[in-house]
Amino acid sequence: MNIISKYAKYIPYLYFLSVIVYWFTDINKSVGLSAYPILLFGIPFLWQLVKPNRELNFSLGIVFVCLSSFLILAYLFNLLNIINWSESAKRFLFYGGALVIGNFVMSLWIVRNSIKKLF
Repeated sequence: MNIISKYAKYIPYLYFLSVIVYWFTDINKSVGLSAYPILLFGIPFLWQLVKPNRELNFSLGIVFVCLSSFLILAYLFNLLNIINWSESAKRFLFYGGALVIGNFVMSLWIVRNSIKKLF
């Protein structure tokens, strides 16, 4: 149990890195070479894993809380305007909603890590 609590502070960074890698591979299949700039989004998260910085940690957390909040608002507004639900729309909204909620929770976890001075 001690090992889990020791490495739990790295979970949000690994989550965002996995989302970036998935996004890159998905775009790379269809677009090709122009998908490589997506990997640049992973640099701050890799930096936090290698050499943690409290200011960068707090900045990443606040930025992604704001972005996730806007995504949640957009998701809710879209959900309220859709009347006829097809099966593909239900599936897309379910997975998109899970990703939006996951991003929000992980970004709050990053802010909590920076406030609790875990690094």
